[in-house]
Amino acid sequence: MATATLHAADAPALEAIGRAIAAHLRAGDVVTLEGGLGAGKTTLARGLLRGLGFAGEAPSPTFAIVQGYEPPETRLPIAHVDLYRLEDAGEVAELGLDDWLEGGALVVEWPDRLGGLYADSALVIHIAVVADGGRILTVAVPGAWEGRWPQR
Repeated sequence: MATATLHAADAPALEAIGRAIAAHLRAGDVVTLEGGLGAGKTTLARGLLRGLGFAGEAPSPTFAIVQGYEPPETRLPIAHVDLYRLEDAGEVAELGLDDWLEGGALVVEWPDRLGGLYADSALVIHIAVVADGGRILTVAVPGAWEGRWPQR
């Protein structure tokens, strides 16, 4: 698995990275977002949704857990998933995430609660806050993304 490191100076830069990733997203893809509270996971996810064509307000799915978006609002179906409130990986099966991968994609916050599900195929993005308030993104690029990972 290849790795990449990106720097986002601010929230608009983080959203731009999400839009760049969206340009290469296809059905069956899983993007996982790791990082502490306030790291920018939802901001990156919103950028990804914007890159897929979503023009509306994209709320954080912290309480809904799964927020779906489908054409014509987006160019492909995608579920924005926030697993923060899940206490057990066994609860993931009840969410029907695999259904979204049949013709769509997933962007998952707090993927540590997946219990290893999608670990071999997901584009894994870890977001760390740096002293200047910017973000450093460390990306694990799986084989399925080779040749389409956005080079910045």
